[in-house]
Amino acid sequence: MKKILSLLWLMTMGIAAHAQNGNFIKLSTAKFSTGNDAAWKETGFDDSHWKNIKVGDVWQEQGYPDYHGFAWYRIHVVIPSSLKKQSVWGDSLRVFLAHVNDVDETYFNGKLIGKTGAFPEDKGGYVSKWPAVRNYCIAANDPAIKWDQENIIAIKVYDGGGSGGIFMGVPYIDMLEKFDGIVFTQTEINFLPNAQSVRKLTVGNSFKTNITGKFHYRIVDEVTQKTIAEKTVNANLPSLGKETYTLAFQHREGIKLFYEFTESASGKTKAFAEIAPYLLTPKASLKPMINSAAVLGVHPGSPVLFKIPASGQKPLKYVVKNLPQGLNFDPKTGIITGTAPLAGDYPVSVSVSNALGKDEKILTIKSGKLLALTPPMGWNSWNCWGLNVSDEKVRLSARAMVDKGLTEYGWNYINVDDGWQAPARQPNGEIAPNEKFPDMKALGAHLHQQGLKFGIYSSPGAKTCGGYLGSLGHEGKDACTYFNWGVDYLKYDLCSYSDQTAGDTTLFAQQKPYMVMRDELAKQQRDIVYSICQYGIKDVWRWGVQMNGNLWRTTEDITDTWESLYGIGFSQTNNAAYAGPGGWNDPDMLILGRVGWGENLHQTNLTPYEQYTHMSLWSLLSAPLLIGCDMDKLDEFTLNLLKNREVIAIDQDVAGKQAVRVINDKQIQVWVKQLADGSKAVGIFNLGEKYSKYDLDFKSIKMGKAKVLRDIWQQKDLAKNVAAVSCNIPPHGVRLYKVI
Repeated sequence: MKKILSLLWLMTMGIAAHAQNGNFIKLSTAKFSTGNDAAWKETGFDDSHWKNIKVGDVWQEQGYPDYHGFAWYRIHVVIPSSLKKQSVWGDSLRVFLAHVNDVDETYFNGKLIGKTGAFPEDKGGYVSKWPAVRNYCIAANDPAIKWDQENIIAIKVYDGGGSGGIFMGVPYIDMLEKFDGIVFTQTEINFLPNAQSVRKLTVGNSFKTNITGKFHYRIVDEVTQKTIAEKTVNANLPSLGKETYTLAFQHREGIKLFYEFTESASGKTKAFAEIAPYLLTPKASLKPMINSAAVLGVHPGSPVLFKIPASGQKPLKYVVKNLPQGLNFDPKTGIITGTAPLAGDYPVSVSVSNALGKDEKILTIKSGKLLALTPPMGWNSWNCWGLNVSDEKVRLSARAMVDKGLTEYGWNYINVDDGWQAPARQPNGEIAPNEKFPDMKALGAHLHQQGLKFGIYSSPGAKTCGGYLGSLGHEGKDACTYFNWGVDYLKYDLCSYSDQTAGDTTLFAQQKPYMVMRDELAKQQRDIVYSICQYGIKDVWRWGVQMNGNLWRTTEDITDTWESLYGIGFSQTNNAAYAGPGGWNDPDMLILGRVGWGENLHQTNLTPYEQYTHMSLWSLLSAPLLIGCDMDKLDEFTLNLLKNREVIAIDQDVAGKQAVRVINDKQIQVWVKQLADGSKAVGIFNLGEKYSKYDLDFKSIKMGKAKVLRDIWQQKDLAKNVAAVSCNIPPHGVRLYKVI
């Protein structure tokens, strides 16, 4: 009799690219064809004339660079009966397909075994589910399985824009075992006053059957590789049940936690390890501190909105002197509004005080041709909510940005990415929001009232990456609509515009759509930051500024893996000369906190070491800093990363110099950024898998003695009058210094 299992298939985005079990069949290649025909699912269909394609990489990288729409994979695989015989449980055959961009319908020898998302012809229309893991099962006794014979797995795929196909993992077939039902879930870590940390771990059973075994944990010092503590306990997990375990350890860098659950019947073990989060940013001072960049770029005659970012014990008192004519200031909120003055530089004196003290700063308002004189900072909805973004979620994110103190450190953009557009335009051609966004103008006004800026998303193509309406042929109408809604930022994503350029490899073909929207935005009497998102094609950093671009994507989308972070962040070695005030190289959004792209929200798969590297490198690169996580669920560790005023100051330095790589020595890289005050920010990165000791002689990076050597993350001076620094760097980690 066939068993129906209730499985927790919604695994993390960073799922391992190999089988969970020892016995598995890797699915490496498939027959492939663009188009769509129902006959292609049948086992008897002759696909011998189809091309071979690698399963696990998008088809755009395999000879179909401009194709979007329907395609089919047909995987031929012999499944030995030994796979079933060697299985202890023997219940179900699993077909793991990693991720699919964007919708799939999967058949096993002609039998439908799974579908994720919705095709354009389905009731309700196209629904992208690219972030979801495709993990389908078929009962081991199902007659559809041909043991010791060839089987056909046929996958119908629809790509609505951007990349297409099976990707982000290596597909495989294996037999489920009971230990596959074990799910480790971390709760928020607690940092206690006595330099102790407490982690609670829940071990859950996602199957509708009892699982017994032993749970073992071990706490290890990564530097010495010595075990600090360990324990083994018996575990009995009822159907869909769970147990929670508490681990206590010293709060510091270098603690690694190992978890294992060994299932009784099979003796197989589900293992998981994590680096314990640790806080480096000191507790913020209760004295007032102004945390803004020293410049603000505006266009003459445009509306101005600027909230003075300042931290300290509330209430704070704001005072602004020498404000140019046309601008107003609210001393209660610290928000400057009004109309930008005539072209020129206007030094404004800003002070913030409370009962404990006072801080002062000169803010130079530069009225002229340039916006974004320092890289934009804020939040974007995509990496968290994907196409599930809504007015409610955006408002909650804005409230969290204010309530959790991020606005006090300069985070101010709230950007709505793809998924807000109605299916059809108004009779007059105007774009309209869908039912998830009842009133875009009211949303913009709501954000502005809090001193936040309002960002929106579109594509120069007919459709966005998510299959929503783009701006093709309506650029002028859309720019006017953005003006009326009070939009401050436009992300313009290439997506389906590549259909317009099929076969045209000229530079002009890439520039044309961005020229069109550039000219339409220039007609609006409003400062709209222009984000060019076309993934670095034709070296966009060389010409993005000619499009009036304020930032331009230099790479493909980032995901929350070390491989993605490394491949994107450390490849920014040939574009430093093209970044500066008004125009920035954009290596994509931050992958910190809880992310998920609309599905499977989970804590980022980056280790704490890698997260410090992420924030450090992006700041050295003068990259736009756009948070991509669930703002309402920000934990203490992530907030600690995002609220370090000295790290942010490196990113927001008014000189606008991008760091350059000066040492690439085996597994160590050193990046140096020239700062406006004459000092330098130095990042020493360990790309290896273990702690690494490194001595940096300042002569090797063309620097003399440091009057002061300062640890930027810990916000403390380490030494004076030194010619070198010695450090021990965690794996995939960083030491970030300011050398004065």
